[in-house]
Amino acid sequence: MKCSSDRDSSAWAFLMVAFIATIVTFVTWLTLSLTDVGRNEQIGASALVFFAVGGTLVHYVLSCMRRHRTQTGQARQ
Repeated sequence: MKCSSDRDSSAWAFLMVAFIATIVTFVTWLTLSLTDVGRNEQIGASALVFFAVGGTLVHYVLSCMRRHRTQTGQARQ
């Protein structure tokens, strides 16, 4: 498996995952700050959203990379 170009492109994918999860968490934080929710619940819910969105997107990115390697014939077992 060639690591030169794969590593650079995969870094961008994970940076995008972090960026998207951060934006969704920020919107959640702003929404919860407009409601009558305590500070601890606001922090907990925002952290839960960050990990749920981030985990889902990381799983998606890894499965897409695995499928791409399989389709291009780079996966060797």
